[in-house]
Amino acid sequence: YQRRVHGDNLKFEREMNTQHNTDIALKKSQIEKKLEESGEKARLEEYLRQKLIECGWKDELKKYCLDLIRTKGLEKINLDDLVEELLPKGRALVPTKVKEDLLARIKSYLENDQDYKRLTGF
Repeated sequence: YQRRVHGDNLKFEREMNTQHNTDIALKKSQIEKKLEESGEKARLEEYLRQKLIECGWKDELKKYCLDLIRTKGLEKINLDDLVEELLPKGRALVPTKVKEDLLARIKSYLENDQDYKRLTGF
């Protein structure tokens, strides 16, 4: 009996997690669509681009890229390999302050958007 109950609980938890993940994906999709349609996404991208340049992120990632090419050799590295190495490094190099500022801008935009509030129930 205990095994069946435990198994039922695990099944229920998996189903709940799946539903939760589906809900999150739907809300994320709605946010992305709203940002795109309003032009806010382009403004946020430009803001991020400027902040990354100002903090030296672009130069640091460029230096890392050149070091990678020198270490591995130009003839032994392809674009896919380069992207695979640069992506996690690039994300890790983004200052926490820049991430927080960008998130705050997105949140502020959505909090002030009546259509989004009505659509999502926030």
